[in-house]
Amino acid sequence: MAKIIIDRNRCKGCGFCVVACPKDLIRIDKELNIQGYLPAMIADNDNCTGCALCAEVCPDVAIEVYK
Repeated sequence: MAKIIIDRNRCKGCGFCVVACPKDLIRIDKELNIQGYLPAMIADNDNCTGCALCAEVCPDVAIEVYK
C-alpha cells in the first residue's frame, strides 16, 4: 500500500500532479496555504498505486511517495 504526502506550504498549486495522477486521486484544495496558494491535496490515499508520477512532475518538490 502506497502513501502520498504533499507539503502544503511548499506547493504552489500548479496542478501538474492532478493531471499526472492516473487514478485521479489528487485535487486542488479550497483552503489557502501560508504562501497564499491553493495547494494540492490527496482526495483518496487508500487507492494510490505508488507510481510516483505526481512526485516526478512536481516543480516544487512538494510530494513524497512511500511504498
